[in-house]
Amino acid sequence: MPPLAFESGRFESGRRELSTPRLRVDTPERAGLDPEETRLLVRDVVDLTVGDPPWAAGAVVVAGRGPVIAVREAAGWAVRYSGYDPAADAGVELPAGERVPMTVGTPFDLASLTKLFTSVAAVQQIERGTLGIDALVGAYLPDFRGAAEHGVTVRRLLTHTSGLRPELPLYDCAGDAERMALLRAEAPSGEPGEYLYSDLNMLLLQQLLERLTGRTLDVLVHEGITRPLGMTATGFGPCPGAAATEDQRRPWARADRGMLRGVVHDENAWALGGVAGHAGLFSTGDDLAVFCRTLLAGGSYGTARILGPDFVELLLTAPGLGFAVDQPWFMGELAGEGAAGHTGFTGTSLVLDPATDTFVVLLANTVHPVRRTPDSSPRALAGTRMATAVR
Repeated sequence: MPPLAFESGRFESGRRELSTPRLRVDTPERAGLDPEETRLLVRDVVDLTVGDPPWAAGAVVVAGRGPVIAVREAAGWAVRYSGYDPAADAGVELPAGERVPMTVGTPFDLASLTKLFTSVAAVQQIERGTLGIDALVGAYLPDFRGAAEHGVTVRRLLTHTSGLRPELPLYDCAGDAERMALLRAEAPSGEPGEYLYSDLNMLLLQQLLERLTGRTLDVLVHEGITRPLGMTATGFGPCPGAAATEDQRRPWARADRGMLRGVVHDENAWALGGVAGHAGLFSTGDDLAVFCRTLLAGGSYGTARILGPDFVELLLTAPGLGFAVDQPWFMGELAGEGAAGHTGFTGTSLVLDPATDTFVVLLANTVHPVRRTPDSSPRALAGTRMATAVR
């Protein structure tokens, strides 16, 4: 990790730029955390990778408080199985010499954590005054007649209150023209203003941002977020060294693609070429720690600034713009005073808590070798460990 910079400021191009401390790896005590609770957090994560079947083939946890990373551990396997045997309902184990150990530097398919980056990219445009948070989507995308005719707003996309259903079968379309036709025609099926989590919200937001800026989402994320923050391991796929995900076959999946590694797991994101507002990003625990720290510090990291403090507050204040706020089912006891975060279908999650200045990034390949009934109790336990460590 980069060294911690305690500079009060520096001069560049004749102007003074404030600098916020960068992350460093240090002891729990230096972070103001109970070392016994952080030890138990590591033990819990290691335990997730054992059993028959384990909760996940492998996992990485990066957690800390303030500018200090106090926990940074990997367990299990980035690649453990060659496939899934539906008759035995078990993974087909690779020979020991062909397995790939998990490391703290292993990239993961972030799945729905991608939505957080799409949301930040949108709020950046709101801060610049080029996008109105309560503006009608139809003002920017008049050809998306389903949303336009029903008065869907930017805020409703960001808060999942547009009424759009959770998803569309874009993976079954014959080509891009048919996929875009479906998106353009899709109208809300739920009551506008009521919460209904939907990938379509972020897909429409992607289309709006690309139309507004003339740049693709991958470029917006790179230029506006990852490059200034030095998140060099974060980007849309392909990502050959990533943790493996699923032996994706019908009937349990929506496409027959075989064992996936380094290509997006989400079938709709795959059908859209790997760059989508709701899924497609790959990243590491260290990079996501930088992302969390940036938001906890009001939008700045080192001398880089991706958002102003007021707009970070807008992003994270309940109900949250893209971020979920105070959700005990995956945050545990960190929830309650404004903790924000998200989960991803592949097994990823992050939580940042402004009240305690803490963050927990838990990345796991829970769908390797096959998707199972989601269980977020290990994520909640990680949040509770951190909450207890602060107390």
